[in-house]
Amino acid sequence: MIVEVRALADACAAHDGSRPFNDQALVELERGERRVVGEAGALAVVSDAEREVELAVAPELRRRGLGRALAERVAAELDGFDAWAHGDLPGARAIAERLGMTQVRTLLQLRAPVPAGADRLPDGVRRFEPGDASALLALNAAAFADHPEQGRMSADDLAARMAEPWHDDANLLVAPGERGLDAFAWVKPDGDVAELYVLGVSPARQGAGLGGRMLKAAFVRMRALGAGTAHLYVEGENAAALALYRRAGFDQWAIDVRWHRAPSTRR
Repeated sequence: MIVEVRALADACAAHDGSRPFNDQALVELERGERRVVGEAGALAVVSDAEREVELAVAPELRRRGLGRALAERVAAELDGFDAWAHGDLPGARAIAERLGMTQVRTLLQLRAPVPAGADRLPDGVRRFEPGDASALLALNAAAFADHPEQGRMSADDLAARMAEPWHDDANLLVAPGERGLDAFAWVKPDGDVAELYVLGVSPARQGAGLGGRMLKAAFVRMRALGAGTAHLYVEGENAAALALYRRAGFDQWAIDVRWHRAPSTRR
């Protein structure tokens, strides 16, 4: 079913400008840790363990009630759950409100032109090497300890992402420190648009300018890949990260919303 899910994701991304399923959901689906509900053209990727849902309907099949019917089917199975609406599309919002769901989290998508002149990595930054894997996982866990998705990245998750066609070790930039890695930035290319997939800084090194340095390193890699536009996701309440990205010229492109449906009180 992963082939059908990826094909649906590509069709929705081309039409909406946002992908309906996040990378972690697809990784877990391939490992058998999530399941698919629905039929071709209208599919939901469901995590029973996390009680999390992402749903998509093919653009040519919309306005026929398929999304609402699928959402109601999932709601009947799971009762209480959370759902991501990537792009905060009107149809998704209407379904969430019909199910009595509450908005609980906002993820902003930002874009900026890749600056000219970004052609040399900052001092102290280099490309990832295979021996960095353990240090990278430790840094990621520390930097995103409060992040519900990124903070739980495992060795298997890292390997799965590195097996994706878009990955090259040159796209993963690291800043070594006295004890492992101090910071990293990961670039995910997609034609003229390159995503700043992750940027993490060790909590012990916050305030040392590493965020700005790794952002510059990411821009260098994006230019080397031929990308003209940088894209990223950031929590709507992360004031420090938003300030960094605004200073670098990023503006809001789109928004993702996480909705929550409380469990029924019926027994």
